[in-house]
Amino acid sequence: MICDGDLIVEAALAFAYDRGMTNDPRKARLAELVKELAVIHQKVTLASGKESDFYVDMRRATLHHEAAPLVGHVMLDMLEDNGFAPDDFDAVGGLTMGADPVATAILHAAASRGLAVDAFVVRKEAKDHGMKRQVEGPSVEGKRVIVLEDTSTTGGSPMQAARALEAGGAQVLAVAVIVDRDTGAREVIEGAGYKYLNALGLEDLGLA
Repeated sequence: MICDGDLIVEAALAFAYDRGMTNDPRKARLAELVKELAVIHQKVTLASGKESDFYVDMRRATLHHEAAPLVGHVMLDMLEDNGFAPDDFDAVGGLTMGADPVATAILHAAASRGLAVDAFVVRKEAKDHGMKRQVEGPSVEGKRVIVLEDTSTTGGSPMQAARALEAGGAQVLAVAVIVDRDTGAREVIEGAGYKYLNALGLEDLGLA
């Protein structure tokens, strides 16, 4: 059975091929959508305290009907290209809320390929009631996980998620983001001993 998500992805690929994007058309179309939907050209102050002439509001893309399915497939392809086949990890997720739609997109993209990848949500703090969990979803204890973020400026959110996951018994294999802003996140994350991967860079968005 073909689901709506599959039809959206196929339509996106057809669009990309029509525009001559024959080299990784999913990534090319996703870059187009991120430029169109998420890049805001105005002066803003980033989480690092530095000023920038543009802002990348990735939730405008990760919650978009066409971009979201592409996010899942592009991220899966990027992970596999960097040595992380779906059989190599059990679950994906990160600090709420930027990572949440990315994890969901990957979960559904994997399922459409007949693959079993779970998702999880890392709260900023453990709940003070109920099960008092900081990591929500299927248990990550003993699991191999990929920490996600839509875009990271300082690396703080992925690092916070990684610490919570390791405290919960997970093995963090890598940190993967959709867009790397080239503002120091890579250096912080790799300096902490984690592999850092990104699907798109500033050059893909015409911002370099």
